[in-house]
Amino acid sequence: MSRRETISVVTPVHPGRIRNGLFAECLQSIHAQTLLPDAHCVAIDLDGEGAAPTRQKALMQARTDWVAFLDSDDLFLPRHLARMLHHAQEHELDFVYSWFKVLQDFGGGNRCVLEDDPIFPMTHYLNPWDPDDPIETTITVFVRTELAQSVGFQALDRGEANSGEDRFFTLGCMAAGAKIGHLVRKTWLWRHSNVNGVVLNTSGLPTKGDAV
Repeated sequence: MSRRETISVVTPVHPGRIRNGLFAECLQSIHAQTLLPDAHCVAIDLDGEGAAPTRQKALMQARTDWVAFLDSDDLFLPRHLARMLHHAQEHELDFVYSWFKVLQDFGGGNRCVLEDDPIFPMTHYLNPWDPDDPIETTITVFVRTELAQSVGFQALDRGEANSGEDRFFTLGCMAAGAKIGHLVRKTWLWRHSNVNGVVLNTSGLPTKGDAV
């Protein structure tokens, strides 16, 4: 009987996410997986370093075959890990990204889940991965640990633009020779706030990302 490959979930956390309860929801979604992870690697950004270096600290704790990234404000749907691992094994992949539903948070406990993503066009997540025209994925990806740790994350400062760590990570994995594939399923929830009709990613300040 072959050994089941092991998985670590990797999460950078800002203390504010612990105080406001978002990290607790994140944890609940991990504990509700049909395929439970073997470890949860967490780093808390106590010094305001930002998402990339905090994610790197969490990533370097992993000792499993695979890492599954999850920001502390987002949620896995129950079969996320099982489906990602199965897809990776079935197609002999090193890096898998899937689709998502958008969890809009209006505050005060009011929220809704959008089936149609208002952020990316629908074709963005319906077409297969094309190495000649690599699309931008989110950071909620499933990657061989050795590959992820060799590419890693670095602090980036692009002014008012998003830090782009997820984009640079994907391109770095591709440059390292990773076989990348897309699972055309909505397997997780990407949280956005809706304040007076303005939809914002709850990942925090543009240059800091999830660790704010």
